[in-house]
Amino acid sequence: MTKKKKALIIGEAFYPEDFLINDLVQEWEKDKYEFAVLTRAPSYPFGKVYEGYKNRIYQTTYYNTIKVYRFPVVQGYEKSTLIKILNYFSFVFWSFWIVLFIGRQFERVFIYQTGPLTLATAGIILKKLYKAQVTIWTQDLWPETVYAYGFKKTRFLSFCLEHFVKWIYKNCDNILVSCEGFIDRLRQYVLRLRRYVPEKDITFIPNWSLMKYSPVQKQRLPGKFNFTFAGNIGKVQNLDNIVLGFSKFAKKGYSEAYLNIIGDGSYLAELKELVSRENICNVNFMGRKPLAEMPNYYEASDVLVMSLKDTPLYEIMIPSKFQAYLTTHKPIYAIFKGEVKQLVEDYGLGIIAHPSDIDEIALGFENFLSLSDEQMQRISENALRLLDSVFNREMIIEKINLIFWRS
Repeated sequence: MTKKKKALIIGEAFYPEDFLINDLVQEWEKDKYEFAVLTRAPSYPFGKVYEGYKNRIYQTTYYNTIKVYRFPVVQGYEKSTLIKILNYFSFVFWSFWIVLFIGRQFERVFIYQTGPLTLATAGIILKKLYKAQVTIWTQDLWPETVYAYGFKKTRFLSFCLEHFVKWIYKNCDNILVSCEGFIDRLRQYVLRLRRYVPEKDITFIPNWSLMKYSPVQKQRLPGKFNFTFAGNIGKVQNLDNIVLGFSKFAKKGYSEAYLNIIGDGSYLAELKELVSRENICNVNFMGRKPLAEMPNYYEASDVLVMSLKDTPLYEIMIPSKFQAYLTTHKPIYAIFKGEVKQLVEDYGLGIIAHPSDIDEIALGFENFLSLSDEQMQRISENALRLLDSVFNREMIIEKINLIFWRS
């Protein structure tokens, strides 16, 4: 019998935070693969360490039978650019020292990159010291995301980031990307940097939905026709334009339609202030809900709403809520440009609008009210077709296993 290769999973987020990596490692655990996890103390999305965990130098916990090595990072990264930078570097610093201590036992590294690319540093150190094979699953595109988060693009910063990104990807054996649009962007970036990885494949590995859609009971929502947004409430989610568009729509006499906003995040207070200041009616803030309860809220909704700000980076991104929405088979209102817009159009999943056009957003809300039962049924069938062909959980996990464990 072939000896199973032991791996280290490195990521910014892990259980008890709700991220896809939890589901993936549970499958690996069932398949008897040998691995451990290296991550920070859990604090997403509130920026405070979860109860029962400590932000201390070194601690080990267990997720089922999986050993988890944890370390501290500077908390409160959303408060300022300086704290964000300190957060990034504290992750690099402590993960570096821990891999020096534990790294010899691992032959493979899987980097789950949902946050800054700097978190991959520890994995590359393992490769340099112990010749570990490194696979990265990129969920966030650098350096574009750095500038999208508000860092000023200077010649010095561009120089540093380009050489850092070059070093990371040059030392990865397998490069996986969660959005197909990343492939051309990353390949162009690679070629622009003296062709440092043109010989390596970049493989599209999409996310799947974590939500098991089995509603137990419809939650009571206030409207006769309910639009629902669910997820993180940040500036990039474009919720200011969504509520302004909804306001224009509602003022045309659609008093029985409601916009329900489920979630929490750094922009929630400002968004509530905007709704109050503009005297926008029928916007229902519901707070954050447990993932297990979300099917009940989706089931009570007529249309599910999603958006990102109008920037080139977000045109090639597919937020994870898209897959979650698909599992409900409900119509999707995609206030997007780019890849999500194309999927909704190509597969007939709902209605689209430009993220910066308030009038067009208002019209989109209105158009949903005229959809027939037959059109709603067709949307449901189209969602199921896309789930089975592109975002199929078992198919995606098998593809990851072939690349990471069996290559």
